[in-house]
Amino acid sequence: MPRLSDTMGEGAISTWRKQPGDAVAVGDVLVEIETDKAVMEYEAYEAGTLAEILVPEGSNADIGVPIALLDDGAGSPAPPVTAASDQTPSPERKVAAPPRPTASAPAAPAPATGSSAANGGSRPIASPLVRKLVREKHLDLSHVTGSGPGGRIIRADLNDLLANGTPAPSPATVPAAPADPSPASDAPGTAPGPTGPAVLASTAPAVSGAPETDDVRGTRGVPVSQVRRVIARRLAASASEIPHFYVTAVADAQALMDLRATLNAQLTEAGRPKISVNDLLIRACALALREHPDVNVSYGGDASSVMLVHDRINIGVAVAAESGLIVPVIRDADTKTVTQLGAEAKKLVALAAERKLTPAQTTGGTFTISNLGMYGVEHFTAIINPPESAILAVGATIREPTVVGDSLEPRYRLRYTLSVDHRVIDGALAAKFLQTLTTLIEHPWTIIA
Repeated sequence: MPRLSDTMGEGAISTWRKQPGDAVAVGDVLVEIETDKAVMEYEAYEAGTLAEILVPEGSNADIGVPIALLDDGAGSPAPPVTAASDQTPSPERKVAAPPRPTASAPAAPAPATGSSAANGGSRPIASPLVRKLVREKHLDLSHVTGSGPGGRIIRADLNDLLANGTPAPSPATVPAAPADPSPASDAPGTAPGPTGPAVLASTAPAVSGAPETDDVRGTRGVPVSQVRRVIARRLAASASEIPHFYVTAVADAQALMDLRATLNAQLTEAGRPKISVNDLLIRACALALREHPDVNVSYGGDASSVMLVHDRINIGVAVAAESGLIVPVIRDADTKTVTQLGAEAKKLVALAAERKLTPAQTTGGTFTISNLGMYGVEHFTAIINPPESAILAVGATIREPTVVGDSLEPRYRLRYTLSVDHRVIDGALAAKFLQTLTTLIEHPWTIIA
């Protein structure tokens, strides 16, 4: 399993693009791997024949654990090394042990209904998403006609099947439960407990890694994606290990909204894309960070004797993708215009939705913006995205009655909260940063000047 991102600790096999017996040339895509940030293609470094797949689709493997055997023609593939090895394989090292089995890892590849192959078994007839749905919802594809290339079954082909409800697994693909299961059976709810009948086991939790079901509450188990697992681990560590504190400010955003309306009218007339409030805020934060470089820092924890001050201002933009929270990074944001920032942000958001971001597009951030204003949220706090030391949570721009001189006027106002790492950023510095940001928002021509 290669390391495909700086935060990757393990990977999940999404799709094998080669099958045992297939010829492999240098540069051929062997497999699609789901990391904590995206689904990425992994290319072969050597030519040969794929001899064996060690980690099936849908299973996880730690970094450095081999996932397949490649026969280069010099002889039989070498036997796998022990799973305890923690060495990361180089391009020349082609074999190692399969991952240690766990309760969450399937014991065998998915049933033939979800991963059948065409063209002599070398290509799956169903897309990765379809095979995932087959495993989760126990779908029967025997009567589904694929509309994809080469008859490949794609997500759209399942609309009728899913609309009619989830069918029960067919007897051909699901073995019948034994009449008298042994006490060692791994199946939840089948073995009687020592103090009660088997019927009581139906309300007990499922075994570790298996979906939990509960007929009383209508509960069903939903597999957690690799992205969400990593998000959970990293943000739990951030919330428990980093001493967060929060500073909130409110800006009069009437001039900002007026400027945006004027700019968008001119951009539309010129046939150019419009800009969003978020594009202006990215630029404003970049300029505020330039003025307060001590906010643009990282700290390695108690074991570190230095604080890293970053000269480059790389702003991460939190994106709520279907697979989980993704933070693509706009590099050198302080050197780009608002229209350049808007175009780059839209491109990164689209790639995040398609899970096609590269490691370079998701690493190297020095500050993050999380904006929930488009959902009508007025105010919230965000958890710092390590190894950064600050994140800005932006609420909605709302029209409110505002005192202007001696009169009351309806004006747009914007609330935002800065979460900072108190180990390296104190309250006064955080307040000065927000003061600069508020001045920029209330005098928006300085943002685009």
